[in-house]
Amino acid sequence: MARPLSLQARSLAAAGIALAAFLGLTFFALDRAFFDAALSSQRERLQGYLHAYLAGADTNRAGNLIPPEVGPDPRFDRPDSGLYASIVGDHVRNARERQWRSPSALGIDQPLDSELAPGETRFEGPLKYADGELFVLSQGISWSVGDRPELKLTLHVAEDSTALQNQVLAFRRTLLTWLGGLGVGLLLLLLGVLRWSMAPLRKVAGDLARVERGAEEHLGDRYPAELSGLATNLNKFIDSERDRLKRYRHTLADLAHSLKTPLAVIRTQLESEVEGKQLRWTVLEQVGRMDEIVAYQLSRAATSGRQTFAAPLPLEPYAEEIVRSLEKVYADRQVLCEFEIDPDSRFRGDQGDLMELLGNVLENAFKWAKRSVLLTTRPIAAQGNHRSGLELIVEDDGPGIPEDRVDHLLQRGVRGDERVQGHGIGLSIVQDIIKAYSGSLKVTRSSALGGARFELRLMGD
Repeated sequence: MARPLSLQARSLAAAGIALAAFLGLTFFALDRAFFDAALSSQRERLQGYLHAYLAGADTNRAGNLIPPEVGPDPRFDRPDSGLYASIVGDHVRNARERQWRSPSALGIDQPLDSELAPGETRFEGPLKYADGELFVLSQGISWSVGDRPELKLTLHVAEDSTALQNQVLAFRRTLLTWLGGLGVGLLLLLLGVLRWSMAPLRKVAGDLARVERGAEEHLGDRYPAELSGLATNLNKFIDSERDRLKRYRHTLADLAHSLKTPLAVIRTQLESEVEGKQLRWTVLEQVGRMDEIVAYQLSRAATSGRQTFAAPLPLEPYAEEIVRSLEKVYADRQVLCEFEIDPDSRFRGDQGDLMELLGNVLENAFKWAKRSVLLTTRPIAAQGNHRSGLELIVEDDGPGIPEDRVDHLLQRGVRGDERVQGHGIGLSIVQDIIKAYSGSLKVTRSSALGGARFELRLMGD
């Protein structure tokens, strides 16, 4: 497959097409405007020659027209000069002649013999004739001097189109040169602007490459405002992935360390001369402990932690699902769980983490509650560049936790088999999830129900 065009190439190609279209329309508009102006100038010039001929003409006593001896321009008196004049009508020079031509038009077949009604004016061209093309201005007039007979005449003034065509061609060449140069200059300028504009993106790509090689730990912080948010989120994503990898390594190390003691016990029993029944119970006991350790460490490893691009999850559907299951488990005690969930409460993270967090805290409350459990959630307002967080509170009406036992209960040991049954493993998992989300856990006595109160704050960094 062909390699996709770069952003710079795409922008340059799009701008080049738009610039070519704009310059093409500009050329067409200017060329048309110049041609119309040249054509108007041509007509005005021919109109001036026509008026000059009228001013220089006269009539004799017989009523015949006497054209001027010398034309208003020397080219009228020079054969085949490209500037021609003709008068058509009655009594031109004498009663027998109906057409007069300037010396420049003698012997040349030209369309200068039509007649127009008095007052009619016609401008035509370019009209083809034997030797080229002409622009022709024709005007019909009625000539009356004193008591002399009225003359109906048509005056024609024509000029070869070569001069106007040469002007247009010269203008087009000049226009093409300037517009072409302007287009090339604008494209070069645009290329420079694009390279300058894309420099921050190239810097981000270069910084990412250095992070991948291990030369840098994070992206830099000197980016334009449009990219600063992207760089911040990428840095958070990098930190999240590194934390995840570190957590996996620590979990494997803890698992290996925790399994050493049960394996050592089993090996010692196998090497000793103990009875088969005692050996069997010892092995079963240690296998059970190892199974518990593996389950705990797998739960820790499954903790996803903060996810920069995770969609926020609502709390109520997941809480209802967990509470329905727990109410069935503890149906004999008829424990009732009530919700005070803010509609704006959202969890920004993995669904499995949310289920594990709610499941362990609520299960702990159900274990120790007499009749009532209260779940309260409310959002933590966003501050600066930090996203909104979540506060989650679980209270019960059980015996509570003595203040001097809180630290001991929440401390995280190295080996999984040292966890306190009922609170230890579950709360340790809760601790790991809270740490993964840069949160905090506070255990106090509930003023509303009288039992334990677990207050979890998950930050939205």
